[in-house]
Amino acid sequence: MNNDQRIDAKIISSWRKNAIPWTVTVREGQIESRKLITDQAIVNAVLSRSPHSVLDMGCGEGWLARELAAREIKVAGIDVVPDLIEQARMGGGGDFQVLSHEELADGKLKVRVDLIVCNFALFGKQSVDGLFKVMPSLLNAQGSLIIQTLHPLMACGNFPYLDGWRTGSWAGFSADFTDPAPWYFRTLESWVKLFLNNGFRLLDMREPVYPLTRQPASVIFIAEKAG
Repeated sequence: MNNDQRIDAKIISSWRKNAIPWTVTVREGQIESRKLITDQAIVNAVLSRSPHSVLDMGCGEGWLARELAAREIKVAGIDVVPDLIEQARMGGGGDFQVLSHEELADGKLKVRVDLIVCNFALFGKQSVDGLFKVMPSLLNAQGSLIIQTLHPLMACGNFPYLDGWRTGSWAGFSADFTDPAPWYFRTLESWVKLFLNNGFRLLDMREPVYPLTRQPASVIFIAEKAG
């Protein structure tokens, strides 16, 4: 097991420990940026591509699947954390299963959809690189890939603007959260290269902003399967 794989294992361990607090936090609308901006931003981005079928990678407790299902979109959701998938199944709105990034990269998921969405769900380095290689095979012709993630401008903090692992934090969350997960920081240039080097054509990049501070809350990449 190399260093990236060891850190990916820490990420999974953290989310398994925090699955229930996370479910409560999401369903009670405790995250201001999500409530004000980013939740609606990702829904709007998905709807802009008019998909009939969607794969929600890293679906968590299933809120996005329920939002899309309410608009008569067929949704499949996958996540590596069993407790989150259990919560998603209880909430309904899609077909949910436990699946890791590595199992996806190995071709364990046999679906074809109009659109793949990853909403604040890509934390690793090697695992995410592997996902990008397999995602075109899960899309119909001219299918779309939409990713919402932390905006590198805001997430960089006082660190050098270079790709690399960062220490996680639950600052601002309840005391129920423990053992924050590390995550891999990517510059905008690195994100763009991931799309271009793996069979995607980047169509749009959106930067939802806070209404008062006018600072970016996230970045959303909208891409189309090339060829």
